[in-house]
Amino acid sequence: MDPLNEVARPAFNPAVYSQLLAAESPRAIMNDEELQMMADKLEALDFMDRPPTPEEAAYRDVLAALVEAYDRTCKFPQAPPNEVVKFFMEQRGLKQADLVPVLGTRTQVSDIVTGRRGISKAQAKKLAAFFNTGVELFI
Repeated sequence: MDPLNEVARPAFNPAVYSQLLAAESPRAIMNDEELQMMADKLEALDFMDRPPTPEEAAYRDVLAALVEAYDRTCKFPQAPPNEVVKFFMEQRGLKQADLVPVLGTRTQVSDIVTGRRGISKAQAKKLAAFFNTGVELFI
């Protein structure tokens, strides 16, 4: 790396980070209420009027890891695969057209979302990657 072209960044300060952790006391998420509180903290860090300090960025990474860990432990109720697709689409504000690059044609997407067509294993893998979740939800 060329030191002349490198942007000066503030150094990570362990003492400041420790103070931030002590004030917030992040811990494992145990329920949906705690998840919402953690999500609110993450959102506040993501939408500050300035770039986060190195300590805030590290804290944000810890919160994100805790949210991901909680998400992995959540059990989704058994639902038909097309209903799961519709749920994820609604949660993300997506339209059927947004799934064409993932599933193929508009007709295929429409048939899957309406339940007229099942989801193949290959499509289930693509949906799982797209929605960042387990493939078992779509099989």
